[in-house]
Amino acid sequence: MANNHFETVSIGNIQVHVLPSTKFKTTTFVAYIGQELKPETVTKTALLPAVLQRGTQSTPTTIELKRKLDDLYGAILFGDVSKRGERHLMEFGLEIANERYLQDKPALLEEGLSFFTEVLFASATEGNGFKASYVEAEKKNLKQKIESLQDDKIRYAAQRMVEEMCKGEPYALFNHGRLADLEQLGATELYTYYQDVIRTCPIDLYCVGNVSTEQVVELLRDRLASQVTGQRKTYTLAPVVREVKEEKVVVDRLNVKQGKLNIGCRTQTEITSNDYPALVVYNGILGGFPHSKLFRNVREKASLAYYCSSRLESLKGLLMIQSGIEIGNFQRAVDIIKEQLEAMRQGRIDQQELEQTKATLTNAYKEQQDRSYELIHFHHQSVLAGQERTLEQMLQAIQRVSIEDVVRVAQKVQLDTIYFLRDQEGNADAKN
Repeated sequence: MANNHFETVSIGNIQVHVLPSTKFKTTTFVAYIGQELKPETVTKTALLPAVLQRGTQSTPTTIELKRKLDDLYGAILFGDVSKRGERHLMEFGLEIANERYLQDKPALLEEGLSFFTEVLFASATEGNGFKASYVEAEKKNLKQKIESLQDDKIRYAAQRMVEEMCKGEPYALFNHGRLADLEQLGATELYTYYQDVIRTCPIDLYCVGNVSTEQVVELLRDRLASQVTGQRKTYTLAPVVREVKEEKVVVDRLNVKQGKLNIGCRTQTEITSNDYPALVVYNGILGGFPHSKLFRNVREKASLAYYCSSRLESLKGLLMIQSGIEIGNFQRAVDIIKEQLEAMRQGRIDQQELEQTKATLTNAYKEQQDRSYELIHFHHQSVLAGQERTLEQMLQAIQRVSIEDVVRVAQKVQLDTIYFLRDQEGNADAKN
């Protein structure tokens, strides 16, 4: 198996993770800047990646920035925000060609790193803030993004279920922020916030490609010199064990033809736990793949759903089930989904289901090794968890999982919230 071990070096208070590999013809840089997920900063954090991609001090206009990317042999710059557990992450990436594979051998690694660190730390400004025109344009884009959530009913139902299930917890917040905050957010205030973020929030810089760690660290040392002093915040994982007092049923009515049934469960299993690999197998058997119980029993046997699957939010200890159903089939679908959860608890799992799930998971993890971005994502999850579990260790742990292990994990899973998005017709009893 290929060596997928990142080498981690601290440059002051910034962590640099390098994976030297001859597998890739391009070099990928990714930066994660982590903030707490909280109401007062969620919208500002969501706005920053878009604003930072508009221009830097040496390429202050969008046209100059695009020209710079062309000069870097068609480099690709990207940025976004996501939430992982109770953490709100800004994520930036730059993918460039590796100079070893170019005839004229330009100093692309050095130029690429210079440009990437400039995007992060030397943004285009005017007066005491960001360029106002960029901030206003990106506020409009973000407003559209937040408003368009309701147009994508699958994502809307997933977010609403989380809001209801995690009421009073930071995880309930939408990672793209809140409309109410946008109006009064100005270029100066956002810039002041940005300066605080890059000074105090944890930063992890990644590089994957045919490079040497020493070379990358040396190039970064000078470029980070002004950013690496002082203390950065440290975050601990929020506890995932949360007793469910009673099942909640929440129904929303919108103008929809197809019902969206989303069910949220608390797994009560931490990502750092020895039981975590068994939880991953549990999710695979339950609803992670086309051979899973939910897919077979809800969609194929009972023909109740257009889709039905489950996924884990590992850092928050949640298991989310998503399905699209005919509106009249609500109760039957809930019953059959509950039957599958109960079947898992009682160990009604055959050896074939176990082996097929392990094989499918193993393939999925091995495929990650061929994609630099997924290798980075996997490693950063262990940084957030505060405990490294390499891909190789994860693959070995999955092979060791027995049916008894899956049942032990299944017995901890508690159904918390049933969320149903349905049409506006029908009687007052929302489920009929």
